[in-house]
Amino acid sequence: MSALEPRIYLASQSPRRRELLTQIGVRFDLLLFRGGSRTDESTCEDPLPAEPPDNYVLRVATAKAQHGAGLLQFRRLPERPVLAADTTLDVDGIIIGKPADDTDAAAILQRLSGRTHRVLTAVAIAQGERLEQRLTSSAVRFRTLMPDEIQRYVASGEPHDKAGAYGIQGRAAMFVEEIHGSHSGIVGLPLCETSLLLRAFGYPI
Repeated sequence: MSALEPRIYLASQSPRRRELLTQIGVRFDLLLFRGGSRTDESTCEDPLPAEPPDNYVLRVATAKAQHGAGLLQFRRLPERPVLAADTTLDVDGIIIGKPADDTDAAAILQRLSGRTHRVLTAVAIAQGERLEQRLTSSAVRFRTLMPDEIQRYVASGEPHDKAGAYGIQGRAAMFVEEIHGSHSGIVGLPLCETSLLLRAFGYPI
């Protein structure tokens, strides 16, 4: 990293993660995978058979960070830390990711209605052969949701690209009775853990 302008690479297309890094003053360049992470075998987001949610989210974040670090050499880019993250929901031990369509989004929200679920976010940083990772687990309780408000929320388009079909930083905040854990982790990047990881890699934060 340059002493004048330290920077990292962010291996994520999530606008929420960009906003969160900007919030704490981290300067970054986007490192995008050709075709996206879902179509790359080395960063496939499909769960393995009987894979626990904690293991899944750590595996995916780690794979993205390591793949990104390898791309730096392939693309002859300056070596800097590569940060990646992944978020999923754990509902009774079942992995709940992004909804496939509006019908799926509505079904997920109905499943979350009136109960508590876990939001898991893993963050990983890779540079060369070095890899560090952290996992956050936050409990979120939804009040009971009415069918018509679920439909209105789905129609807003907000659930489309979000794990668990909701964004706590958006309209879905009105569904949340209480949380225990990291609010930024629920959004998509736990800032406390991320800042400590960055500091371990020499980023002045």
